[in-house]
Amino acid sequence: MKKSIFLLPVLFLFLGNSISSQNTVGLLSYNQSKAFDGYNLIYPHNQPNVYLIDNCGEIAHVWEDDPIWRPGNTAYLTENGLLYKTKRSAAVTADRMWAGGGGAFLEIRDWDNNLIWEFEMNNDSFRLHHDFAITEEGTIIALAWELKSAEECLAAGRDTSTLAQDELWPDWVFEIDPELDSIIWEWHVWDHLIQDFDPTKANYGVVADHPELIDVNYGRPDGHPDWLHSNALDYNPILDQVMLSVPYFDEIWIIDHTTTTAQAASHSGGLSGVGGDLMYRWGNPKTYDRGDSSSQQFFFQHDAQWIDDFLDFSHPQYGKIAVFNNQVNPEYSQVNTILQPWDMYNWEYTKDENQAFLPETTDLTITHPDTFAMHSTGLSGTQWLPNGNVLISSGRNGYAFELTPDNEIVWEYVTPLIGGVPATQGDVLTVNQNLTFRVKRYPADFPGFEGKDLSGKGWIELNPDTAFCQQIISSVEDMQEDAFRIYPNPASDILTIEWDGMKYAEIEVFNAMGHPVMRSRDSGGRKYIDVSSMVPGMYFVRIRSGKSVYTRKVIVR
Repeated sequence: MKKSIFLLPVLFLFLGNSISSQNTVGLLSYNQSKAFDGYNLIYPHNQPNVYLIDNCGEIAHVWEDDPIWRPGNTAYLTENGLLYKTKRSAAVTADRMWAGGGGAFLEIRDWDNNLIWEFEMNNDSFRLHHDFAITEEGTIIALAWELKSAEECLAAGRDTSTLAQDELWPDWVFEIDPELDSIIWEWHVWDHLIQDFDPTKANYGVVADHPELIDVNYGRPDGHPDWLHSNALDYNPILDQVMLSVPYFDEIWIIDHTTTTAQAASHSGGLSGVGGDLMYRWGNPKTYDRGDSSSQQFFFQHDAQWIDDFLDFSHPQYGKIAVFNNQVNPEYSQVNTILQPWDMYNWEYTKDENQAFLPETTDLTITHPDTFAMHSTGLSGTQWLPNGNVLISSGRNGYAFELTPDNEIVWEYVTPLIGGVPATQGDVLTVNQNLTFRVKRYPADFPGFEGKDLSGKGWIELNPDTAFCQQIISSVEDMQEDAFRIYPNPASDILTIEWDGMKYAEIEVFNAMGHPVMRSRDSGGRKYIDVSSMVPGMYFVRIRSGKSVYTRKVIVR
């Protein structure tokens, strides 16, 4: 006899639906059989702590800090269980350089919150801000501002009448080695400028002829010294390239990290041959006079990234570029991906006949089922999960949700803080009360969790609904055999396996002789298998769920 699957009705705060729990903060909904299993790292604004939250919304671990500190803005975990984080003082009135996203300290802490390493950059000339990336060698690539006076701006060809404070803070990127405690590589925007304003000053030329250079007179219209406000940095270890999200240019930039510091300050060198000039830029070709308003694709975007975290090559989105496109519309935001035109033979990104970087449009657009529910004018992020779902965080609302490829919400969480103070279950929060820069999910089998205590340790919110998640989980009955789906069959590229009603599936693939060719244990209701390199023929896929075992025949051609 087939068994049915029953799920409690899904709470969706923004549509006004409700269930008996009436949850307004913390966990709002959770479909355990379809959500990707893991732990969510959050570093909310207006408070000092980094939290690891399980999918039931309970604290699995917390790295506490003194109340005088605030995020600056990001934190990441590594496979050896270390926490890398930025922070700055809550009091910024005495700081020489301050704007949203400003930081001051980079720290490495162990699981028990012991400080292993610390680096400070916040003085009259330089300041850390927003984001950083950790390389496989353990070095850190970080973002910072550097001060340029009105005299330096004038010499560089800037129209100084547009400087609201008689100075500019262009971005620069540096790589620091914690073991050496020293900077080992750097790149500066100021070395790669062009301008068509003053022929008597440096960097004069035709902007449209130099898409690899940055127009010193383009950017935010109010003249604030935080000229670029780069809000995300990502590193691609395969290509050895660095990506920046530059919201006041409404575009992303990619630079060559194979350069030396001297080459990065020049226009030649590195595998690209262009030194520190931009290898690629995309989102707004107006910035280099190769487009108009109709060609703009990004609008104050955040969290620009290569899609690769915790994914293998078989994932359909692997290697593409994603952003949270904040201001695509005055009332809603989107997540977009692009399939960037990388030419590995010439080690360059290609352009069209008008010398504008390709592609012409985005590859994929994702919105909330209620289009207006994920609007956020700033902050925010996205993450593709191994099962094909996507995790999206709307930063100004502290609202995170997980979507399946069919646009079904399978997990929702609202950061339960009001101005950094724990909210009470039942409070209805408004915009900017629980600012959360990003939410990042680490798989349940993440190596950094091995041997760690991840049992529930209470909730952030007051008066939590401690029974809500247990009710959801207990309502999922055993699945029936026909809940497995394997497609396409025959397959020549990617084989997709889907299942309902269980947390994990153990998947094995055998060839016609019965020899195993692949084994894995997966969660979240979906697994992608790259069969393109398999010898054409018949294969058997065996799936184990608890005591049940199911086998399907698949043809690879």
